[in-house]
Amino acid sequence: MEGGPVRIGELARVTGATPRALRHYEHEGLIASRRASNGYRVYDEGAVARVRNIRYLLAAGLVLEDVRAFLPCLDGDMAAAPPSEGGIRIALDRLAVLDARVAAQTEARDRLAAALRRVTGGSRPAS
Repeated sequence: MEGGPVRIGELARVTGATPRALRHYEHEGLIASRRASNGYRVYDEGAVARVRNIRYLLAAGLVLEDVRAFLPCLDGDMAAAPPSEGGIRIALDRLAVLDARVAAQTEARDRLAAALRRVTGGSRPAS
């Protein structure tokens, strides 16, 4: 890409996002486009960094609600920037949510395994 406006397919290609994800990010107010005369979505060159940063945060385990708090930072190099106190707090909160989900799933798995042991006499039935 040479720094000009890009259509949704090109933005998807260079960022690894799907066009559907890009439309969702736009719907959520994380990126913006304008319409070309033919009706196609056109994004400015800054959208590439913004989408890469959104994907970076999502890959780290955050959700779009969390990403919204990073709007002022999405146009820079987030991976290289030192973390902010607010960003660390958001990540710690999300980690706590994930830990709680893992614990709940582990408890459910353990209950199911115990029930199966009771009804099969300790051996697992063939799947």
